[in-house]
This record gives sequence, C-alpha cells and structure tokens, in this order.
Amino acid sequence: MSLAALYQRIDQSAWVDIPEGWLQGRTIYGGLVAAMLMHKAAAAAADAGKRLLSASVTFAGPVQLGQAKLTAEVLRQGKSVTTVEVRLWQDGAVQSILLASFGAPRESSIQVSHERQAPDYPPAEQLQLAQHHPLAPECFQQMQMAWAEGQYPCTAAAQPDFGGWFRFDPARHENRAMNTADLMAAFDMWPPGVLPMYRAMAPASSLTWHLTCVHPLRNSLHDWLKYKVFTDHAAGGYATEYAHLWDADNRLIAISRQTVAVFA
Repeated sequence: MSLAALYQRIDQSAWVDIPEGWLQGRTIYGGLVAAMLMHKAAAAAADAGKRLLSASVTFAGPVQLGQAKLTAEVLRQGKSVTTVEVRLWQDGAVQSILLASFGAPRESSIQVSHERQAPDYPPAEQLQLAQHHPLAPECFQQMQMAWAEGQYPCTAAAQPDFGGWFRFDPARHENRAMNTADLMAAFDMWPPGVLPMYRAMAPASSLTWHLTCVHPLRNSLHDWLKYKVFTDHAAGGYATEYAHLWDADNRLIAISRQTVAVFA
C-alpha cells in the first residue's frame, strides 16, 4: 500500500489497517506511526492557510501490524495558531500521541537568521547507497540512503553521529509533492546517532520526538534531502540527540530532537 493510499484510508475511517513493509524489529517503524498521526492532525486542523510549525510525538507503547484507531481533538483554534492532539490506539490502549501546532504567517519586526549551515557533502549520485543488511529493519527498504560522513551502525565506532543524503526509493514510491506526513515518515528513517558505537546488532527505540519546521516544504518524494545528527549525551541506557534536515538547495527544512532508549 502506498502512503497516499494509507492517507486516503485515514480520511475515510477512524480505523485503519497498517500496511506491511514497515516493520522495525517486531514493531511498526515510528516514522510511519508519526506520519499517520500527522496526516490525521492536518485533516483535523483543516486550514490551508496554516502550515506545520512544530510537532511532538510520544511513543508510549509498541505499535503492531494490524488494525489501529486514530482519534483527533482540536485543542484550540485561534486566529494564528491551531493546536491538535492525535492518539493512536491498539487493543484498547494508547500507543502513540502527537501534539501539533499549525500557524499562519504574521507580520513581525523580528527577523533572525542563525540557521545551521548545511554540510558540504558530495552529490548523492557520487556516493554509494547503503545496502539493506538481512538483519536490518524491514522499513529501511522504503528509502535510499547514502552515508557522507560517520560510520555505519553496529561498527564499533569510537564516536557517534553521521550524515548523508536520503530519499524515498523511487522503485517503491511514485513521485509526487511531499507533505508534512511524508516528512515525518522520511525524517525518522535514520538510526539513532549512537548506533555506530554498537559492537553488535541490538535494539534502539525512540521514546520522544520533537520536530520544528523552519522553511516550508517544496520537495517531491524523489528529491534528495540532506541529514546530519549530533548526540548531546548518552548514559544509563538513554541518549539525547538533535538532527537537521536540508533540501538539495541547502534550505533548512526542519530540526529534530529525540530521546532514545539504548539497548547496548
């Protein structure tokens, strides 16, 4: 099932069958869960004049392949900002929650541009695409990814973090304009920044994810995007990290911050 078909089903019913091909270990890839929540939130906001400003996702429990229920509540709809909460339910329990704010542009005398500059990576076409390892999560097959710096996961690296290019795999996804739900599905595909330090395959799981949008999307699913992650701290089985996402024109699209459970 394509993402567009999944979004259509979310529009038609509160209950939706999660498609195959998106497993991350024994659970569903968190980026797909976030994309489902975001599509529901945007539909609930129902205002083309407001774009996504920020979103916070809490992955309260594992989402399994099968049916899930999405419920949305508009917490406040103001002139400038609309705030929406969406919950994903399975087996009578809330497994994930998204809180999203959509805002309309307003006149302001405050202008600041201290954006993190995009790294100077070679073009994606000059880099080797990461090959899908048999033990890697199934969901990785949905994307094309090319490391431009740092080491691959589970290579006993002395230091964390990496960066590179990525996009939806053209063989699996028809090209169309990218929306905010697609952005959630794509952005979370990169593994946690500490995974290169792993000495063997072991799990890592996002607990919370906060996304701040900067410049509006003007990309298609087949366009290459640039990514870089930085780990602030890791100890006691948890890590905190932030990441930046740029388009091919080096426009900063979004900033992410995550808390990750580390099982190594």
